[in-house]
Amino acid sequence: MKRDKRVKLLEIVREHVRNNKKEYILVTLIFIIGIFLGVLFINQIQEGQKTEITSYLNNFIEKMKNIESLNHIELLKNSMGQNILLAIVLWFFGTTVIGIPIVFGLVLYRGFCLGYTIAICITIMGLPQGLLFALLLLLVQNILLIPAILALAVSGFKLYKSIVKDRNKENVKIEIVRHTVFSFIMLLVLVVASVIEIFISMSFLKGCIKYF
Repeated sequence: MKRDKRVKLLEIVREHVRNNKKEYILVTLIFIIGIFLGVLFINQIQEGQKTEITSYLNNFIEKMKNIESLNHIELLKNSMGQNILLAIVLWFFGTTVIGIPIVFGLVLYRGFCLGYTIAICITIMGLPQGLLFALLLLLVQNILLIPAILALAVSGFKLYKSIVKDRNKENVKIEIVRHTVFSFIMLLVLVVASVIEIFISMSFLKGCIKYF
């Protein structure tokens, strides 16, 4: 029974992506551009800035090594607060015609942050160790986080196109309701991503930090 539900859920997701393929390609390209910008930005930083970032990263690693146990509840509150705020912002600006550039800007920014973080870890710690550290820090939660952000952007973009193309107020209202329901589902996904980040990624990183 559970397997049948998972198969149905996967089919719904595939159908959703197929029906919005162009929109997903667009927002994914924006996200990838953000990653490249983050990587390029690291190459342009001055030596003083690099020293500050190196010090911050080393302090973070040492702090993780010295902490006996993580305050999961506090970390979870912070992570969930950030992700819920992100979902609300993407939903809100996705419901306005003039807000779509902001939605795309947020996608670009998230890509930039990811590229920047990975690049700085590799620059400071070297390729093998830096890449491994970045993967431990970012990979697991981003498996859900990134698709949810892209899906929220696509939903907002679809609503934008509906508002521009269809002047019928009732149809627009229906699309707004769909966008709101979909955004709420993605908000739940982002909450799950926070739980994974704190209870799996951070705990796993805590266990492996002694090797860095």
